[in-house]
Amino acid sequence: MNPVQRLIGWEGLLLALLAVIVAVNISYSPYFLGVENIVNLFQLSIEKIIVALVMTLVIISGEIDLSVASVMGLAACVLAWLYPMGVPMPLALLAALASGVLCGLFNGFWIAYVGLPSLAVTLAGLIGYRGVARILVEDRSIGNYPAWFNAIGQEELVGPLTISILVFVVLFVIVAIVLHRSGLGRLIYVIGNSPAAARYSGVKVRRVKMALFVASGFVSALAGLLYAARLGSVRGDMAQGFELDIITMVLLGGVSIFGGSGNFLGVGLSILVILSLRNGMGLANITGNTQTSVIGALLILSVLLPNMAQLIRNKWKGSET
Repeated sequence: MNPVQRLIGWEGLLLALLAVIVAVNISYSPYFLGVENIVNLFQLSIEKIIVALVMTLVIISGEIDLSVASVMGLAACVLAWLYPMGVPMPLALLAALASGVLCGLFNGFWIAYVGLPSLAVTLAGLIGYRGVARILVEDRSIGNYPAWFNAIGQEELVGPLTISILVFVVLFVIVAIVLHRSGLGRLIYVIGNSPAAARYSGVKVRRVKMALFVASGFVSALAGLLYAARLGSVRGDMAQGFELDIITMVLLGGVSIFGGSGNFLGVGLSILVILSLRNGMGLANITGNTQTSVIGALLILSVLLPNMAQLIRNKWKGSET
């Protein structure tokens, strides 16, 4: 599909929706388009959109990872458990990242090699990893980390940009290149369309899926550490419920829940839509629970509308023949 076709399709709809949301937000606050507000808009959800990048690859491959938010919380809690015990901060950070990799390996083994559904495996991970996180820190809030660690999530690095935002930009470029300009990206689309056909074509389906879940675990752990740095403290319920926003960003961007289709242009627009929508609801003093309900409704629509459109197109083609 060429750029013109995209702009009159799903991406065009997202662009129009974004324009409406921005116009409404400006009516509430003329400072909405200010540089500081835009940076703040990203900074408040930066960990979610970092994880959404790798989630895009996972869903296009025909799988899903519901455990990402729990892995974020677990990595932060591993750090909070080790550092007060006297473990040097760099080693504690490496252990926290390793915990994310282990979660990815665990998920990938059962999904790629045993053949269990990713929905069931990662749902179990969502519950299990969160349980381990709570065991490690119980009901405490653990802080007092080195100043340089807190600065990673709180201080401006270049202009108004923080390290977290720069990490997002770098990962966005890397994942976009992998998806749209590399052999691995083509394999991900092939696997998402038909794993059986991919195997018959000689694609190492298991290895690719394992790599994607390991990447998901690592990036989720990294996002969890960035979140801990931004807040300056860690609790067992950190990042709880983040998976709703993350999956909505991907599916609203036009990525099929069944795998095999989607692109980074749509996901980028979807991220802007959701961040602007949350910001606008905040300006309108809409409560957090209502905001979550709106995002949940968007998740349903992001799955329902593309499939309805595809059904209509199929019927239209059938009537022409």
